[in-house]
Amino acid sequence: MKPDMPRRTFLAAAAAPAFTLLPRRVLGGPGQTAPNSKTTLAVIGCGGQGTIDLMNLLAFDEIQVVAVCDPNREGGGYISWDWAKGGEGRPAGREPARRMTDEHYAGKGGGRGCRAYADYRELLEKEDVDAVVVATPDHAHAVITMAALKKRKHVYCEKPLTWSVAESRAVAEEARKAGVATQLGNQGQATEEDRVVREMIADGAIGHVREVHVSIGARFWRYPALQDRPADTPPVPDGLDWNLWLGPAAERPYHPEYHPWTWRNWWDFGTGQLGDLGCHKLSTVFKALDLKHPVSVEACSTKMFPEVYPLGVIARFEFPARGERPPVKLNWYDGGLLPPLPADLEPRAGRSYETIYVGDKGTIYGHRIIPETKMKAYGRAPKTLPRSPGHYKEFVDACRGGPPPGANFPDHAGVLTETCMLGNVALRAGKKLLWDGPALKVTNDEDANKLLHREYRAGWGL
Repeated sequence: MKPDMPRRTFLAAAAAPAFTLLPRRVLGGPGQTAPNSKTTLAVIGCGGQGTIDLMNLLAFDEIQVVAVCDPNREGGGYISWDWAKGGEGRPAGREPARRMTDEHYAGKGGGRGCRAYADYRELLEKEDVDAVVVATPDHAHAVITMAALKKRKHVYCEKPLTWSVAESRAVAEEARKAGVATQLGNQGQATEEDRVVREMIADGAIGHVREVHVSIGARFWRYPALQDRPADTPPVPDGLDWNLWLGPAAERPYHPEYHPWTWRNWWDFGTGQLGDLGCHKLSTVFKALDLKHPVSVEACSTKMFPEVYPLGVIARFEFPARGERPPVKLNWYDGGLLPPLPADLEPRAGRSYETIYVGDKGTIYGHRIIPETKMKAYGRAPKTLPRSPGHYKEFVDACRGGPPPGANFPDHAGVLTETCMLGNVALRAGKKLLWDGPALKVTNDEDANKLLHREYRAGWGL
């Protein structure tokens, strides 16, 4: 979740010579960017993660950021997040993002100024960009991403890809049809640890994997003091267009318990830890075990509330056999809830939130076989997987005709997000659901199918 590039490298990159910026019509459409031109890009959502995405992408000489968009102009308690320092950073919003972009290019000899928009629809209508970044709150991901895909833009979308199961399917199918470059913001998929675990499992280091336990720890954002909608209606901060921020979500008055930052707590805006961090932690599991659609899902939690997510959730997904691979039970724990420690784990001070793969012949804890004596006896799996040039670099290269990124929507991010959102559906349904993935249907509870999608406000939708 930290930026790929430290500040020193980011600033040094500003001194590199600029490329020629050619109009899109000269380039011939997506994937046809001329080698001496830049890929033009707009960032939609300029809060915490959007600012990090912007900083990382500005560092690429192949990219020219020409527009930014956010319903918040500046400040108003809207703060970017500095993962490197573990705390809040600079004021966020479209104007700080525009200034950051212009200052960056000024250090490289000037060039085309960055324009700022409040409404993504106006941006997509006026700016003939090649690619967009979608880094808004979860509830707006699908409508913005779909709008960009229909205009045949390359799309980098922060996790989770969408708010609902049905949106994930629709976005993945549209991305396949559009034939553009896509990447989900689950940066861990590009790491060396991801490759090591996948290679060990493919090498049969612990035999067939039959069970996986994934724990995430307590949430890193503040949990609300109330469990229902706040009764007071404070004024909307100056510079914030609350109607645009709500987007497709149901109408409600502004309150600082929703925005900024704590929107993740609320069913209407966020997706809980399973949605937010499931796309990070489950990505390697899906690739290592070749998982697609589960056949069932059930979930339980700490106390449930009608408006906010519970403090902690446990979910279990059952996946069918895949060729010679046996069925797998995938268990998720969040909010500080934890699985039992493996019997082979050596005593240690405290405990970490490592993914546990339980196989016929042993256990992987994190990215090592346990106990350590087994790891030393095994050694290292053969390097059979290509290494990533970097999560953002994958997307930049794909925009310019390179191979599909590791977290592209049609092949990976779509079904990964679907599964996470399905866990939230089971949580709300309060029972074990039988799932027909190809048909996008719960087969044992018709009412649960209503939770696969959402009703959009008038004037919003896919």
